[in-house]
Amino acid sequence: MGSDTGPELRRVLHVDDDDSIRGVARLTLEKVGGFEVCSCATGQEALTRAAGFQPQLILLDVMMPDMDGPATLHALRSLLNLSKVPVLFMTAKVLPAEQQRLIELGAFGVIIKPFDPMQLPQQILGLWRRYHGC
Repeated sequence: MGSDTGPELRRVLHVDDDDSIRGVARLTLEKVGGFEVCSCATGQEALTRAAGFQPQLILLDVMMPDMDGPATLHALRSLLNLSKVPVLFMTAKVLPAEQQRLIELGAFGVIIKPFDPMQLPQQILGLWRRYHGC
């Protein structure tokens, strides 16, 4: 892609404890969006796999057992090579104050659940372009 659209998004790390959400998101991100996706069921799994995958973007569920999304984000940020990777949170909490709290934690955007699977790749690309000032 040219400089007017920023760097091309290829690799997405998706972390969600819900098997069906993970499956649907992975399917549409790969088949519709053309992305390479690393799907993780827990924050701990994301910490184990993320460095080797080298994601360009992290899509992170907020509510997960053991290590929630904000805790996972904090732990991922402590990995030197992931400290600058942009993060999108996914949540069913739609109140502006809650979304603002997630932005303040370091996310650059919030995707509301339930999401339209067929629109997810375009939604992510739109936020990616906004993040890169395109």
